[in-house]
Amino acid sequence: MRQGVDAVAIFRPESLVMKNPSKLLISLCIALTLGAFARAADAAAAAAGIAGKWTVQFESQVGTQKYVFEFKVEGEKLTGKATSERQDQKTEAEIKNGKIVKDEVSFTETLKIQDQEVTVEYKGKLAGDELKLHRKVGEFAEYDLVAKRVK
Repeated sequence: MRQGVDAVAIFRPESLVMKNPSKLLISLCIALTLGAFARAADAAAAAAGIAGKWTVQFESQVGTQKYVFEFKVEGEKLTGKATSERQDQKTEAEIKNGKIVKDEVSFTETLKIQDQEVTVEYKGKLAGDELKLHRKVGEFAEYDLVAKRVK
């Protein structure tokens, strides 16, 4: 060891703070800025990742249902349409109240069931080419679905 250097002081964080508080402050600012950029990039990637067409088929109380979701994204706002087919009937509904934050997705569609409008709520997570959703049809039924990206 060289003379005049306290080997223990080198490993004490308080010794660094006391000697170079401006370097610590600059390093902290850089770390916070990089973290903010990373979060913004993650949100943009998730938003861009959900845009496009997705398909899902599932069994329900009214039989097999086939859906195609076509999503559009502006910032955190999610819009588009849901086209469904069940019992040889095709319907199309506007996606409303859509939101995507990081990989969390939520939106609604309105269906007409026995001359009544019923709100269908979707909440889920984007995971690559899969969109894992929980579907709540008013007070009637709930389902877990996995939609796949149309390539």
